[in-house]
Amino acid sequence: MKHAPVHPRRRAKRGEGERLREEILLAARELLAETQDADAMSIRAVADRVGVSTPSIYLHFADKQALLDAVCGLVFAELDQRMQEAAATTTDPFDGLRLRGMAYAEFALANPEQYRLAMMRMPAVHDAYDTHTYDPFSAEDIVAGPTYHHLIDAVEACTASGVFAPGTDAQLVATSLWAAAHGAVSLCLAKPGLAGNQAMQLCELVIMQAGMGAAFGSYMGMHSHDDATAHEHASDELAALLRSMTPPA
Repeated sequence: MKHAPVHPRRRAKRGEGERLREEILLAARELLAETQDADAMSIRAVADRVGVSTPSIYLHFADKQALLDAVCGLVFAELDQRMQEAAATTTDPFDGLRLRGMAYAEFALANPEQYRLAMMRMPAVHDAYDTHTYDPFSAEDIVAGPTYHHLIDAVEACTASGVFAPGTDAQLVATSLWAAAHGAVSLCLAKPGLAGNQAMQLCELVIMQAGMGAAFGSYMGMHSHDDATAHEHASDELAALLRSMTPPA
């Protein structure tokens, strides 16, 4: 089925290849938002939206997968910008961590198909004869990107302020906090009836509890992979810690 352009754009002139590439990426993001289905987005539909021939798309992207990977890069760049801007509204490092998580959840819930594309696709696979390779935006791409490094920096700032115990593994905590936010968002997207119209409230609760749990856990020695006894007396240690924080009656 042919997709008529919704917002016709001026055809790029010779020598304006970078502008055309940007228009292609914008069109792909628009179509993802409209169809809510990456499989339904075709190269032909993108070409129609931009106002160019299909072969013009292939001058910039080898195939649909390459185009989708480039869209993922844009999604993560925008996500990182929003998280950075949210954290910059406070001088408190732990609140900044919370605001990063909230910005993450808000972006994901507002852009569900783009989030699914970037964060919920299966990892790369190879067929039995290695004739085709599907290489989605990978975990390595995420770890190497600024979004992950900024999150690690935020955890290290919390450690410096005493929120997390000295020696806390910032990368491990950052990954666990990302996993918590991702889990909440993914549940809201996959099973929207569970949260109803309170998806953001659920995400905020999960993000706050994950942060508090990470803070308590760091002082209870629960972030170590090597200490098999770290959980043996967790209830007693947590109760004692909470009692020490409770003012006398």
